[in-house]
Amino acid sequence: MVGGGISGLAAAYALASGPNPPRITVLEASPRLGGKLAGAELEGIPVDLGAESVLARRPEAVDLIRAVGLDDDLVHPATTSAGLWIGDRIRAIPPTVMGVPTDAAATVDVLGEEAAEQVAHEPELPEPALTDDVAIGRFVADRMGPAVTNRLIDPLLGGVYAGRAEEISLAAAVPELFAKLRTAPSLLAATAELREIGQRRNTPGTPVFAGIRGGVNRLITALEEDLTRRGVEIRRSATVRRISRNHAGYELETGPAPAPQLVQADAVIVAVPASPASRMLAELVPAASTELATVEYASMAIVTLAVRKKDWPAAATGSGFLVPSVEGRTIKASTYSHAKWQWSAEAGGDLAVLRCSVGRLGEEYVLQRSDEELAALAAADLRTAVGLEAPVVGSLVTRWGGGLPQYAVGHLERVDRVEAAVGEQAGLAVCGAAYRGVGIAACVASAGKAATRVQTHLDALATMAK
Repeated sequence: MVGGGISGLAAAYALASGPNPPRITVLEASPRLGGKLAGAELEGIPVDLGAESVLARRPEAVDLIRAVGLDDDLVHPATTSAGLWIGDRIRAIPPTVMGVPTDAAATVDVLGEEAAEQVAHEPELPEPALTDDVAIGRFVADRMGPAVTNRLIDPLLGGVYAGRAEEISLAAAVPELFAKLRTAPSLLAATAELREIGQRRNTPGTPVFAGIRGGVNRLITALEEDLTRRGVEIRRSATVRRISRNHAGYELETGPAPAPQLVQADAVIVAVPASPASRMLAELVPAASTELATVEYASMAIVTLAVRKKDWPAAATGSGFLVPSVEGRTIKASTYSHAKWQWSAEAGGDLAVLRCSVGRLGEEYVLQRSDEELAALAAADLRTAVGLEAPVVGSLVTRWGGGLPQYAVGHLERVDRVEAAVGEQAGLAVCGAAYRGVGIAACVASAGKAATRVQTHLDALATMAK
């Protein structure tokens, strides 16, 4: 197993907990496990430094949390009613499908009357009849107007990838909408139908997201403990530079470059970001390596702040807010962790914790500021947005360089080509956020698919050896 982030550890767990578990070694380049899942304490309060929740309406992540013994600590947000910071106030987010409106009349407060009117007239355009992938931001701007892309899709969808809505693949980011647009009479009709389907499918009160008391990062510790008990060997600070084939199977070159160490394996799962995966596979699967080298990554930072609860503005309600890029603010979103998670409110005592995200694709210059500057800028934006006048008690800045893969137009076709090329090598698989979803649940699903492929190969080898 190459990579000790959530994808690599989930794949290792799938193999180790299944029938006929193989001998597993996890090779992680950094000194710690978890990848983009990390935690710390701020003023004695546990905080997530990366993702803070998992999608609860698909089973993979929640099932894994339960499987590693965290069932009793599985929690759901106390509130998820985020707003949009537009102009001089926080506004309610109208009903959308990942930022694409479902009701023109509901968008007036966010878009303005003229832009909302353009949305209302979208059904008068020719049918979309999509057959090829398109950039969601450009496609929606052409049909509903640029205000929809700038004020809704950009903060809601662009925030997921820390990218530009004008470049994000519709087929990869919102596959159910892409599928509807093959036959729907209009974009508005497609989103309205999807929202109706979603409302029928989901029982009222069913939570969309889930978390773990004390932070989602606890999943990594629980996974490590479980894997260790099962005999899985975990090696930190073990960078893999090259993977090749030999008569015995696979050979992985790791260790210091002047004195490389070779690791032999019957099968390999590569669970690292696209760029290092491309380098590792350059000799073994050049076609996949070339495709992976084209995947861009965005850098961003999380600014975690602690303030006194008595100083928190009463007007700042809900779970937080998103910020369209066109508003020209430093922060792109803010989450009131103390309001969103009951465990955070309890752990904080008289302190409230909140998070702000900073930086997107092409905005690396923002991240060149010092930690103190970023914390001060975030606090200044909160003062303007919600009236937080009191000083910040504590701050923590976490930088995620190259943290989020960009799903450009044609992304799914690119992934198909990568998986097809890798598939020509028996016992080799890839998984992770670079492929079919950046969320934790999607990564766990990707890991499960890779584990199944590898286990099938190992079972075949065992049968041949008999």
